[in-house]
Amino acid sequence: MAKLALKGGNPLRTEKFPSWPQYGKKEREALDRVLESGVWGTLGSEVNKFAKRFAEYQQAKHGICVTNGTVTLEIILRGLGIGHGDEVIVPPYTFNATVSSVIFVGATPVFTDIEDGTYNIDPEKIEEAITPNTKAIIPVHIGGRACNMDRIMEIARKHNLFVIEDCAHAHGSEWKGRRVGSIGDAGSFSFQASKNLTAGEGGFITVNDTNLYEILWSIHHCGRDYHGKVWYDHVRIGTNARMTEWQAAILDAQMDRLDEQIEKRMANAQYLNSLLSQIPCVEPMVHDDRITRNSYHLFIFKYKSEACKDLPRETFLKALDAEGIPCSPGYISLYKQGMLQTEEMKRITGSKIEYSKLYLENTEKASTKEGVWLTQNLLLGEKKDIDDIANAIIKIYENVDELL
Repeated sequence: MAKLALKGGNPLRTEKFPSWPQYGKKEREALDRVLESGVWGTLGSEVNKFAKRFAEYQQAKHGICVTNGTVTLEIILRGLGIGHGDEVIVPPYTFNATVSSVIFVGATPVFTDIEDGTYNIDPEKIEEAITPNTKAIIPVHIGGRACNMDRIMEIARKHNLFVIEDCAHAHGSEWKGRRVGSIGDAGSFSFQASKNLTAGEGGFITVNDTNLYEILWSIHHCGRDYHGKVWYDHVRIGTNARMTEWQAAILDAQMDRLDEQIEKRMANAQYLNSLLSQIPCVEPMVHDDRITRNSYHLFIFKYKSEACKDLPRETFLKALDAEGIPCSPGYISLYKQGMLQTEEMKRITGSKIEYSKLYLENTEKASTKEGVWLTQNLLLGEKKDIDDIANAIIKIYENVDELL
């Protein structure tokens, strides 16, 4: 009789993990407050309050609330004057928006590989990709884990490049005690439905330079002058990327529980890493003391098929899911995706790069063989929930012959 659930056995776990998003009385009161105010959009008091609060939380001087995380990157790139003929260095192990935003402004994405032990952009590969056309680097703090910002900033200063931090996963994360999004020239955050701070959709730009802040604010507000008093005077080409009062009110309420949730995720992640380090077929990501806070939007670990009789990752993931542990293989390498092969891409950017011919070793391993994702809500459970994750993996490892 089979033991593994994928082969007809009883699943190790049938209980649900904590649901997401989480909400309560504060969110309901916030929505009622906006409803009754009659001010539902266009830079109202809720947006201004949250902009100040979240910028301070991320240790940035200024903050701008926008419609979503994708638009934050587009606005930042435009505000920095990056466009056609320019190149932007990006990792290929990230969400589409990190790259689509570069294309959207007419610039060319240039991919560099990720680190094997972190899945973040490898700083030592960045300099190899720099050309006279390079204008910026977009490091992505994957899963909430901060990139090596010391080395990235050192390279950027040496070559006079902008650094745009993609912090979509990293609300509250820190590198050596400094919150991400406040280290580079600007930071981009997402409040999409799965994110650790969410209003269903929404985005945020952090920036320390006041002149750049005023430019970015103008772009997101239809091109109006930050200091202007004439409503229909548009001093630059802008767009309407303003956040609604509804989103800001929800986010402000969500912030009241953010730190407690981060601390719980971190404690559970530390415990889970200690368990996984004892299982031959999996491997935790490397520990780095310089990452003083990790918000763990994702818990990522490696699956080692060679220690599991060469069982393919796809089968391992199906088996883990069948045991009651929701999981995912994560990102597909961006340079393999169809949008980069289109005539539209070539027309917008003028790029002659043959992306389909790229092969970056660590990205390939992460995206096709090793990477396993658990979403952040699993880390909001109790000790038994974390034990179940490890025990399900052990169950698969010990009964792998059923799957071969």
